[in-house]
Amino acid sequence: MTATGKLARFETIKPGEELPQRAFKPDNVQSMLYNAVLWNGHRIHFDEPYARDVEGYPGLVIAGPLLGDWLNQCVEEWLGEDGRLVSIEYSNRIATYIGETLYSGGTVTACRPEGGELDIEVFIKNEAGEVVTPGKALVRFHKA
Repeated sequence: MTATGKLARFETIKPGEELPQRAFKPDNVQSMLYNAVLWNGHRIHFDEPYARDVEGYPGLVIAGPLLGDWLNQCVEEWLGEDGRLVSIEYSNRIATYIGETLYSGGTVTACRPEGGELDIEVFIKNEAGEVVTPGKALVRFHKA
């Protein structure tokens, strides 16, 4: 797509536009591999008896940074080659567990034509529809 096409897309985006939602259902293997890469040795992520019996969780806890990575992916896939993710912040508010289906998504909240920037509220929701990880992202479209 040409730079002109990128700006043309920006001009069609309005506050309230929703990003496509993605579904995730991580399993024990994905959790183990992800935490190994992070060198995250907290047993609530890989030792189910420990997570249940010692920490009191109903199952293995999904690592918070993985939820943040899913938010990044949601925004970057929607944005494509038209721009870049400038910043993102999020907060894990409710624990999530292996076996749950989680959903990422977002909504454009502000457009700033002078800078080709958009503010986006992003989220991870659980199966009950509760926002477990709210956040905000700033994206900037490439200029012509």
